[in-house]
Amino acid sequence: MALLELNIFSEALGMQQQVYVIMPQKSTKGEIGIENGEKQGDGYKCLFLLHGLSDNHTIWLRRTSVERYAQEYGICVVMPFADRSFYTNMKYGGKYYTYIAKELPSILMQMLHISPKREDHYIAGLSMGGYGALKIGLRECETFCAAAGLSAVADIGWCKNRFPDDLKSIFGEDIVIPPEDDLFALAEMQDSHPLKPRIYMGIGTEDVLYEGNLRLKAKFETLHYDYTYRESKGAHTWAFWDEYIQYVLEWLLQKA
Repeated sequence: MALLELNIFSEALGMQQQVYVIMPQKSTKGEIGIENGEKQGDGYKCLFLLHGLSDNHTIWLRRTSVERYAQEYGICVVMPFADRSFYTNMKYGGKYYTYIAKELPSILMQMLHISPKREDHYIAGLSMGGYGALKIGLRECETFCAAAGLSAVADIGWCKNRFPDDLKSIFGEDIVIPPEDDLFALAEMQDSHPLKPRIYMGIGTEDVLYEGNLRLKAKFETLHYDYTYRESKGAHTWAFWDEYIQYVLEWLLQKA
């Protein structure tokens, strides 16, 4: 595997952005402790992997062994930076939704040997990034065939009292959340879409976001998604996410 540090210009944000990309190599013969996971075909399968509220694009590599896990499948992993935007076009800030959901996939397919097929594109994330992954996956279902939220902020309204300044920057002083940014409303809106994505949710039973995830689980179970839910003992921690990103990769690639 190769680790690429890209500095690209985003037209959506009007500024340079840094992106980490784990990219498979055609051969790693002689690299100790690594087995080839070559599954190249017409281009590499690609997972967009999103960070949480207090982190940035470096965090998945610093806190987990995601590069080693990705090696097993020969999959490209893209880790962008989204500030504290909740992956939204902010009222007082950057257009991070447009950048990550629309602009960045197009840029990277031009630059790197990534498959152009929808069935080879996935998105996942944790906490704020779990919310972002589910939202982007549901809205951009012509780009992403599957979306996974780990310890996701299932109910964005829960953040009104917890992070009021962030939400005012995103949605305005009155914090009016439109349906396309509300996972409950969005899931219902997209239920009849012929390309709606496969959905995965994972949550620890001691997580502060557990109840919100249970409510979103109940919503999905009333709809018609290919939906997978997993819970186990655990809190809002990297030990939990390091374990669960392995389940996500297995879920993505065994059905791919």
